[in-house]
Amino acid sequence: MENSLLLYLIICGVVVILFVWGYNYGVGLRNLVQEAFATMDVYLKKRWDLVPNLIEVVKNYAQHEKTLLEELTKLRSGNYNDLSAQQKLDTNVQLGQKLMRVMAVAENYPDLKANESYMLLMKQLSAVEEDIANARKYYNGTVRELNTYLDMFPTNLIGQMFGFKKAQMFAISDEQRRTKEMDL
Repeated sequence: MENSLLLYLIICGVVVILFVWGYNYGVGLRNLVQEAFATMDVYLKKRWDLVPNLIEVVKNYAQHEKTLLEELTKLRSGNYNDLSAQQKLDTNVQLGQKLMRVMAVAENYPDLKANESYMLLMKQLSAVEEDIANARKYYNGTVRELNTYLDMFPTNLIGQMFGFKKAQMFAISDEQRRTKEMDL
């Protein structure tokens, strides 16, 4: 009798330890995703802030590209800080597509490409895009870890029990992927 009680207490202790470990591990993963998003968000905001300057420079050279510039202005018209994390991701995918189009349009304007302000903005934008790409890798890696935790047994039960939610990967659009492939 005493042995079965001891065995029962050991099993209960192991289960409690596993649940505590599973919960704490899930909290750690969730915090890593939040930290990775915050890091990426800094770079997304930098790109967001460069757009008005780029529009202004391009507008002076590419008068008949008004529709593209208006789309870009409209996309960027809201307050970045008022957007949810998902809205920031979605908006930045669209922003990336529009910026690729602006860069393609600039190819048709040699005077624009030679403009010192444009060249400086492109240099800054290129650096920010590289930072975004690196931050995206880190963010997506932490999202993968969290989502794997939430898919695997028994941690999926712990995740469901404590309300952990899967996070959304930040992927580039097909248009951006094709453009990146052409650059190779």
